[in-house]
Amino acid sequence: MTTQSYIKDYPRPQFVRDQWMNLNGEWGFRFDDENRGEAEGWPNGLQADRRIRVPFTYETEASGIGEEAFHPQVWYERTIDVPAGVSGKRVILHFQAVDYVAKVWINGSYAGRHQGGYTAFNLDITPYVRFGAANRVTVKAEDSFDCAQPRGKQRWQKDSFECFYVQTTGIWQTVWLEYVSDTHLESVKMTPDFDQRSVSFEYHVPGANAAEELQLETTISLRGEVVKRISVNIDRAWIQMSVGLVHEANGPWKFAAWSPGRPNLYDVEFVLYRQGVEVDRVQSYFGMRKISIQNGKVLLNNIPIYQRLILDQGYWPESHLTAPSEEALIADIDHIMNLGYNGVRKHMKIEDSRFLYWCDVKGLLVWSEMAATFEFNDRAVEAFTKEWVEIVRQQYNHPSIITWVPFNESWGIPNVLKNVNQQQLTEAIYHLTKSIDPHRPVVTNDGWEHTVSDILTLHDYEEAGERFLKRYADKSDIVDNRIAFNNGKYALAEGYSYRGQPILISEFGGIAFQSDKGWGYGNQVSSEEDFIDRFKRITQAIQQTDYIVGYCYTQITDVQQEINGLLTEDRKPKVDPEIIRKINLRQS
Repeated sequence: MTTQSYIKDYPRPQFVRDQWMNLNGEWGFRFDDENRGEAEGWPNGLQADRRIRVPFTYETEASGIGEEAFHPQVWYERTIDVPAGVSGKRVILHFQAVDYVAKVWINGSYAGRHQGGYTAFNLDITPYVRFGAANRVTVKAEDSFDCAQPRGKQRWQKDSFECFYVQTTGIWQTVWLEYVSDTHLESVKMTPDFDQRSVSFEYHVPGANAAEELQLETTISLRGEVVKRISVNIDRAWIQMSVGLVHEANGPWKFAAWSPGRPNLYDVEFVLYRQGVEVDRVQSYFGMRKISIQNGKVLLNNIPIYQRLILDQGYWPESHLTAPSEEALIADIDHIMNLGYNGVRKHMKIEDSRFLYWCDVKGLLVWSEMAATFEFNDRAVEAFTKEWVEIVRQQYNHPSIITWVPFNESWGIPNVLKNVNQQQLTEAIYHLTKSIDPHRPVVTNDGWEHTVSDILTLHDYEEAGERFLKRYADKSDIVDNRIAFNNGKYALAEGYSYRGQPILISEFGGIAFQSDKGWGYGNQVSSEEDFIDRFKRITQAIQQTDYIVGYCYTQITDVQQEINGLLTEDRKPKVDPEIIRKINLRQS
């Protein structure tokens, strides 16, 4: 069941308008290895020497090019027709993701730039547009092998190595146009209060003032029935309002919580009026749920939840980081749920907004994780912080996201065990995240060497269940740093002590079949029976350790040279999914 606002392939399902144009498809394309394009006036006419299928990057077969060699500057060009009928509206050009720096020109005029390979951005291109005529859109994307750049699992050298894969350069998510009034609703931050049975809205209407006589009507519905309709006068750019969802007139049935088993979503419509005339209409939704921590447990809606997560890197053989279609995103979610998992750790990638939408709809928990840098210096700190703040703000409204993970395995903070500067960065990011979102747990360094963190997460690729049970028999050995695991790593950085946080094994497994074409963790297995036996023993060892409140198996699919998925790259199961499901659900 979808929300009332659902439009197939709409790139931003949390904030939907009906006047939009998808700009994916064939664009002109050109490499610029010598960085001559701007000086030579390419924005005035690219003279493209090849074509590319946006939003797939030139490194992928899906783009129509399929060249994996690194090119630091690439250019795109296409023409768009802006209808005369939208004259008087603002024309907003949206990019869901461009890696890494994007510069944009409209009809040869510079419109703006954005830095950050995993975040969405938009530009108001109205001053440069010719209404009722063709308009030339030119985009330059600049990328690098710089390890101060948040890059996640993208390689920073010529060839792929270890767990690092072919780079992603340029436009890799949807490009689209939107037409809005001069006065419009730019964003709404929605915060559910599960205990009070209410939701708060923080509206942003740029340039709003009392003279405009603006009124915003908010209508909340559940399963097609109106729960609340409230109007508020907008006399400034930012305004907040809290709305109760239950009272005597509408009864308790109007309140429905969101959870994996019952992913209830409230539809919400915002209509902005100026002097009584409608000027903007936006459709959205929210889920009523609460994430909290108490007595070493993670609670969902005040009830302890055992998290059965799986690592998901979101790669496809023909399109790499870009989902080949919305249907492919849905299929991955269905595979995960059919295997008995109730959540996903989206690893080193900020996923397509449509993926999060379907997690919201289907009830799949999500840990949202930042793409790492691999150096610690001032440039890396600045780039990381800026992009992370954008990510938290952009993903805030999704009820499926229950944990933020800014750092992983000390990547970008390689000396955090002892280095005070690096420890201070993790603390700063933790508190900065909490200042924007105090309602979700934050894991500051997933895997080991934790500083401040709401959950203590450990990566342990032990193969034998018996050895795992012995290592974790005494909880104090782990939390007091008496036992090192995973090649000499400790749970906590020096100077930090255990504060009773929940403990979760957030990477384990990684089992691979015997092959000379890639790698997995530990010894490779030779048969399906051996795979299942090892999977069962290590999973059950974690399940039997009473103070561990969940786990995350590595991983859902193979990724390029990494062949330790439960599915192949083209999403074929390697072992019987029903057997995996029963083990996860403790039915075997």
